[in-house]
Amino acid sequence: MNSATDTDLLAGKQAGSENAIQRVLVLEMVRVTEAAAIAAAKLIGRGDEKAADAAAVEAMRRAFDNLYIDGTVVIGEGERDEAPMLYIGEKVGMGKGPKIDIALDPLEGTTITAKAGPNALAVLAAAEEGCLLNAPDTYMDKIAVGPGYPEGIIDLAKSPTDNVKAVAAAKGVDPSQINVCVLDRPRHAELIAELRSLGCGVVLIGDGDVAGVIAVTDEDTTVDLYMGQGGAPEGVLAAAALRCVGGQFNGRLVFRNDDEKARARKWGITDLDRIYKLEDLAKGDCIFAATGVTSGSLLDGVKRRRKPTGEVYMTTESVVMRASSGTVRWIRGEHRIG
Repeated sequence: MNSATDTDLLAGKQAGSENAIQRVLVLEMVRVTEAAAIAAAKLIGRGDEKAADAAAVEAMRRAFDNLYIDGTVVIGEGERDEAPMLYIGEKVGMGKGPKIDIALDPLEGTTITAKAGPNALAVLAAAEEGCLLNAPDTYMDKIAVGPGYPEGIIDLAKSPTDNVKAVAAAKGVDPSQINVCVLDRPRHAELIAELRSLGCGVVLIGDGDVAGVIAVTDEDTTVDLYMGQGGAPEGVLAAAALRCVGGQFNGRLVFRNDDEKARARKWGITDLDRIYKLEDLAKGDCIFAATGVTSGSLLDGVKRRRKPTGEVYMTTESVVMRASSGTVRWIRGEHRIG
């Protein structure tokens, strides 16, 4: 199990300002996602999405209070009038130390958690001030591929067929050997039909498109591409993860009405048709952290266990990544609860 010593913490506080993302923050961010995951896990399968989300939000907010950062939420639970905590613009941390922008989803997969399905996560990304896109709470068309391909191998301006064929050619395989992860939604019926007409394997997921995007980086998932429309905030979180481990991402905001367009302009977005690439969404040094709430393809979920001595504890599994070093840490935690 990884841990930060007092010496590490002191060094982090005394470090120069040329890089706000200090090494000690990598493990500190995991403690934040662990707290949210444990709180949400107590409501797995209870059928109450709002209660599970509220528990994760409150636990994550309390965990931030202990961090030596001057943090600002740039992607959160909504705007101030919509969310009592972890709203966009909210200050988190001790108010001292490096200025950090934070994108978060205390419970990515509220429906999953309520129904005890797979792949629910507590996730966050942290970067130096100004390095994460202030994405409005709209939909986003997305396409992602893992590391090792020529730059520009995917292009959201092209058709799904063109993108599949490009990736297949780069792999030296037939398009029928490409697997694509897609959210199982009625809006994706045409996309799924087009992919299947090529003979592609379509991996449908019920929710949790951050995990779906990250799946393209792991050979064990057999997922080659992620395609489809999901939340824009989740797109920024997924982009931060890809910045750390490699891969390519394109995203384009989707607006359903004038109110959503006005909200985008409020956050400084004027080109409503822009195709964002990876570093347009998450640039510079950044950290991505996730803890499993329910077990899935990326992480094991929270589990309640009892030692022979009678001591009750919770186990968590987390992953934390840092862009500047390319380091990926898998962390298993034991948390005493009684």
